Amino acid sequence: MQATPVAATATIPGIYWQWRGQSIYYVKAGERRSQHPPLLLIHGFGASTDHWRKNMAELQQDFEVWAIDLLGFGRSAKPDWQYSGELWRDQLHDFITQVIGQPVVLAGNSLGGYCALCVAAQRPDTAAGVVLLNSAGPFTETKVPESANSGQKGFKNLTRSLLLQPWASFLLFQYLRRRAIIRRTLKQVYLDHSAITDQLVDDIYRPSCDRGAHKVFASVFKSPQGEKIDVLLSQLRCPLLLLWGEGDPWMNAKERGAKFRQYYPQLTEYYLQAGHCPHDEVPDQVNELLRSWVIKNC
Repeated sequence: MQATPVAATATIPGIYWQWRGQSIYYVKAGERRSQHPPLLLIHGFGASTDHWRKNMAELQQDFEVWAIDLLGFGRSAKPDWQYSGELWRDQLHDFITQVIGQPVVLAGNSLGGYCALCVAAQRPDTAAGVVLLNSAGPFTETKVPESANSGQKGFKNLTRSLLLQPWASFLLFQYLRRRAIIRRTLKQVYLDHSAITDQLVDDIYRPSCDRGAHKVFASVFKSPQGEKIDVLLSQLRCPLLLLWGEGDPWMNAKERGAKFRQYYPQLTEYYLQAGHCPHDEVPDQVNELLRSWVIKNC
């Protein structure tokens, strides 16, 4: 398995858009096609538009393709706000209506997948379809005997309480943002280590140096949990494609896929030999599956 050649994945120059007084970074490639909706690519936690360069390089041949840095990430501003799925949902909705100007197919990885689903379910006028790649987000928990989970719940509450302390979240952020730790983490979540390049590590490290980056990180532990995925799926009215890297150590892809099918049985899904970020690890496979699905369904 080989990573896409660097020559084919040069960074596309971006543009800034002002939203609620903050600078939002985005990139655009390809030409608008009357027969296909535009694509909007949304990165995961700690990533940015750079994480989609392999996909934009290919998908622009058939679609108008956009990628955006969520507020608090990448080259976008990092104000000391309370970050949540609702905030990013509104950012994406406004970007689609004010900048793109027509409904799009939203494709998101991890946190970006959850945000894409929030937009499609709760702002349906802007979504022609949704593609989720190892999407994050909670399902409604089924009740289990208190004795079975009290210890685990207590540990989670203790950890959360500790990380609500500014000094603790700051120290953890400083540790995790080190290039060596970024590379080690990527090796845990990528099956193909040849895809872990110096450029990828730098793309993740660079935004962590921005003013306010550590407060964005800390806000994750303060933000209320967003709407449950099963509730969002009950509101969804557009085509849904799931692309899973089945080697993801952060989530059980087959188990989560079954939950998605339970609440949205008409979805389409594929399981790929990849980790948490299949779009970057096996871009050729992801690009072809996404291309053919959009042409057929959207």
